[in-house]
Amino acid sequence: MMSAAQTLMSRLEALQCHFTWDLDLNGSLLFRCRDDLLDIGTENGNPWLGHIYNLQGFIQYKLGFSEDAQKFFNTATEAFSRIRSADEGPWLVVNYGNLAWLHHHLGDQAESEAYLYKIDALNRKYPSPSQEELHPETYAEKAYALMTVSGDKTLVVDYFQRAIEMQPGIREWNTSHALALMYASKHSRTGLEDDILEKMRIAKEQDPENLFLAAHYLDQRAQRGERIEDEARELATKVLRSPVSSYSGLKPLLWVYKKYISVDEAIDLAEEVLKNHPDERYLKRCVTLCYKWKISSTESRPEKSMIDRAILLLEEAIALYPDSSLMKKIEIADVYALSRCGLAKADQIYQELLERDLEPADKQMLYNKYANYLFYKQHNINMSIQYHMKAAEIPHQSFFRKNSIKVLEKIRDRRRNSMCGEIIDFLANLQEP
Repeated sequence: MMSAAQTLMSRLEALQCHFTWDLDLNGSLLFRCRDDLLDIGTENGNPWLGHIYNLQGFIQYKLGFSEDAQKFFNTATEAFSRIRSADEGPWLVVNYGNLAWLHHHLGDQAESEAYLYKIDALNRKYPSPSQEELHPETYAEKAYALMTVSGDKTLVVDYFQRAIEMQPGIREWNTSHALALMYASKHSRTGLEDDILEKMRIAKEQDPENLFLAAHYLDQRAQRGERIEDEARELATKVLRSPVSSYSGLKPLLWVYKKYISVDEAIDLAEEVLKNHPDERYLKRCVTLCYKWKISSTESRPEKSMIDRAILLLEEAIALYPDSSLMKKIEIADVYALSRCGLAKADQIYQELLERDLEPADKQMLYNKYANYLFYKQHNINMSIQYHMKAAEIPHQSFFRKNSIKVLEKIRDRRRNSMCGEIIDFLANLQEP
């Protein structure tokens, strides 16, 4: 016979919430996700506000800040009630599950059990339309959490699809489902399928104020050869009037400008938004991205004023994202490498980063970036090869690993480098993660 403690634990483990979803949130990824969620903003019109606060609460718990976690979970409860215009509903099942787990970890078993009873009452009052499936509200929140923290969007697409099939007509679910389909197809060799583009079109009609979706939809149409310049500039005027948020559509719109209009206009747009909101750290990220495009695409040496502006903004961004600034430090090293007498400074930054105790995924990314820096800026081909090997041998599947392997394969196939024999042996013995 199970003890009371065993029974409680069994009931907790059966819950659907962030504590039981096996979210791959550890180390540096925790800090990046925390910063990304903060950059979304908390405008009252955001229909995902309750889900955002729930995920923020879980991240705070994982970081060791239980008091902050409880505040976020309680704020999520309030946000759901405000957005849904109801004090209770099936959307609270995940939220109450988080609170049940948190109070269990805090040692308050009575409060934990009180939330378990609330969940039982909600499940009885608002059963799932299908006995074999979770409630659509639970699928939607699980999809949102995975969409935010996971690189693999396969499950995200599936969960949103299930939620929509059981409870159609919820605008934000359709929008996020269309975006998840787009993300999942990004690395497809055949590109975006016609039916996915059609789903994006329909979602845009149903959610006309979603500028983030609108910018991505423009990008997909432009990839198919449509002329979208006028629409992009019209969308820019709307983005300029919008509250600052990583969901405002600015970043994907800047990509559209870069690819189909001009990098200079992308810089002008980003600088104008930053001028309107000079203290917003997310906007500084967007402006630095544009300068990086401009500097890396310039055939001649970039103007000193442009490099100085990029370095200033990157230094500010690093200070504003102290716990998730690895990529920004790499970017600033690469910008220094393009300035006069800047290679020494760039090398100093890279050496400092190489001495840091990084997680495997971050170390792999750094090795890949450093290998490219050694090749293109230092013209040290053999050391570049060594660092591509270091990146490739880390058993973590990522863009950076694939890039390093691709570079090594090209060198192997050309058979012009003295290290070709070593590369052939290395690739032959390379294990898949």
